[in-house]
Formats: sequence, C-alpha cells, structure tokens
Amino acid sequence: MTQPPAQQNQNTQLTDANWRDDEISLVDLAVILIRRWKAMAVIFVVVVALAVAAAFLLPKMYQYTSLYSVAEYTNQNGQRVGVESPASAVAKVQNLYLGQATRKLLEKHELESLPFEVSASNPSNTLLLQLDSEAAEENQPLVSELHQQIIDSLQQDQAQLVERRHESLERQLASAKQALESAQQSDSPSAAELIATYYSRISDIEGQLNELHEGEVTQHAVQSLEPKGSNKKIIIALGIVLGIMLAIMGAFLMQFIGLICQHMRRNAE
Repeated sequence: MTQPPAQQNQNTQLTDANWRDDEISLVDLAVILIRRWKAMAVIFVVVVALAVAAAFLLPKMYQYTSLYSVAEYTNQNGQRVGVESPASAVAKVQNLYLGQATRKLLEKHELESLPFEVSASNPSNTLLLQLDSEAAEENQPLVSELHQQIIDSLQQDQAQLVERRHESLERQLASAKQALESAQQSDSPSAAELIATYYSRISDIEGQLNELHEGEVTQHAVQSLEPKGSNKKIIIALGIVLGIMLAIMGAFLMQFIGLICQHMRRNAE
C-alpha cells in the first residue's frame, strides 16, 4: 500500500535527522583534537624520543671499496686490453667467487649470515673491478677478509689466463723466428720483403710479451670518508612527521573507543 504523504514526509525527516547526527564537521574534529591534546602530546613526545634515540644509537655505516686491475696486455693496435673483459670478471665474482668466499667466511667465524653485502662492478672505460660493501665500522675486518678472498680467487684464475696468453705468444714468436731464418736463407727476390715483415712481426710479439701484466690490487677495503646510509637529521625529521601523524590518529582512536564504551554502558542500563 502507498503510505500517506504525511507519513512519508515524517520518515524522510527522521532519515535526514539521523544522517545529520552521523555527520562530523570540521569543528567536531577540532574539538576532538583539543580535548585529547594531552594524549597527543604524550604520543608525539614518545615517537620523537624513539627517533632521536635511534638516530644516535644506530651504528655508523661506511662504504668499503676494493679495486682490482685485471690482467692486461697491449694488442697489435697499441691498445691496453684485458686478458678477459672486466664484464666477464664481474660475472665470475657474482656467480662463482662470492658464494664460495661467503661460505668459507661463515664457517670460519661460525656465523649464520653476514651483516653486509658485496657488490661487484666495472667502472666505465676502465680495466678495473670494483667491490663495494656498506657495513658498520666494527665489521671492517670481515669486509676486508671477504674482499681479499674474492680477489685471491680472481687472481688465481687470471694467472692461468696470463700463462696461456704468454705460451701462445711464445709459440707465435718461435714460429716467426723460424720463418725469419727460412727467409734469410732463401734466394727468392721477395726474401728481403719477407725478412722485413718477419722482423716487424717478431718485434710486435716481443712487445706484447713485455707488456703482458698480471692483475693487481690497487685498493683494498678502503673506508669512505663520510658515513653512508640515513643521516641523523633525516631520521629525526621523519620521527617528527610520524609523531604528528600518530598523535592525530591516536586522538581519533581514543575518541572512537570512548564513544563505544559510552554506547555499551547505555545499553547495559
């Protein structure tokens, strides 16, 4: 059945009244914050105090850097090149030597995990391998030991590459000298031209042998001048912002809990 117009208007008025009762204006929000200012102050002070304590109690983190110059030689164009590319050396460190060295270090010192990580990279336009670790100053001996183990493994592998390169050049040199002797004993009209070519070839190979250098450590676990990681001022500033947010949220939460308690007491009566 269709309700009379008067009853419909009464129901609409009741609905509007209930809706208005559930509304919270900006004034109501301000009143809640003013009433709960003591609780907000306590929450804010506690959060900021924790942030300040964290900023001064957290250990300073430094970056430790090791640099290794890969084994190199001078090619026929006079360019310095590695016996293997620095990218290949980085891949070996990341996928082979790092895991092996980490396991040995954990077993030696009876640790479950290391409090730092190691990253390997190749600075652009160089024949350098760079190892970086960010760690507390107290962990510097562990960083130094791990970097050294990785570099030792890389040096052993590169020493074999240098030896193979040296043997290859020695064979080329012996072959060129033998060809030179044959040309010198030849009566061919082109013998003089061949002799000049072989002399040049021998000189080039001897130069490559003289310029063949094994890899070397140029820097070992050197500590950065300034601490890395979060700055004390940043931590304190974040603590202040977080303190303000938690204080406001805490005030509304306490108001909400108070209203629930009042409602439960009324129903109990």
